[in-house]
Amino acid sequence: MAKYDPNTTTLGELLADPDVVAILEKHAPGITSNPMIGMAAAMPASQAMAMAGGMIGADTVAAINEEVSAL
Repeated sequence: MAKYDPNTTTLGELLADPDVVAILEKHAPGITSNPMIGMAAAMPASQAMAMAGGMIGADTVAAINEEVSAL
């Protein structure tokens, strides 16, 4: 079973995990320090990542989701 469920885990909860932050930074350098990320912190991770797809690309979002799901 995965550590996180992207439909119920908020982006803020993911950002509290250094392993997830490392994954995000690996695929999208600087994303965790982007001021807009704070506005999405209360959203379910799946919703926030769908919105980020326009900024970082669907392939990057897929790679992030794959690695986070493997935790």
